[in-house]
Amino acid sequence: MDFNDIQNAWNNEKTDNVVVPNNLEKIQSANMPLDKIRRNLRKELFGQILALVVIGFLPLYHEFPSKFVGPYYFIYGIVAAISIYYLSKLFLFYKRLDKAALTTKDSLYETYYDIRLNMQLYKTFTFALAPFFMIYLAGYLIFGTPGSTEILNGNFENEKLVLKVVIFMITMLLIGVLTEWWVSFYYGKYAKEIKKVIDELKEE
Repeated sequence: MDFNDIQNAWNNEKTDNVVVPNNLEKIQSANMPLDKIRRNLRKELFGQILALVVIGFLPLYHEFPSKFVGPYYFIYGIVAAISIYYLSKLFLFYKRLDKAALTTKDSLYETYYDIRLNMQLYKTFTFALAPFFMIYLAGYLIFGTPGSTEILNGNFENEKLVLKVVIFMITMLLIGVLTEWWVSFYYGKYAKEIKKVIDELKEE
């Protein structure tokens, strides 16, 4: 093999994925925010599962109306099915993060976009559960508060009905706002740190 053959073989093996030491240090600096996302996601998964179990036992509370146990568990079954689906997706995401090795630009890009995708998945999960949360809230406002019999009898001019509708609407708005804030605070700020590393690598 002559010199030209050696040079051609070298050029064929070169890829854009080769990382120089300086870039490698920058890429690996993204490990710190990635660790924080992993830790927060682990807490989140544990908390969500615990909340789902606690909600399932609420009808055992001695003041819970027995006539609503059936409808409650019907809605709870739907909530549990939705939760299991989304929580399994988030768990698989957590496992991917646990195995992520930030050693190349490509691995950093893939991890970042996986984080962004699952942040949207988390929001979708919350919004999917929101209608059922509102059903619980409506049930409490209608059946668990004074004046509910007037609403059930069709007295829609009652001021208390207007108040309950306003509370219902504000709660829907708050669910959306708080979800956006929570995802941004708990995950988004660390995703921005990783994005900052990506932008720095683009500039070089």
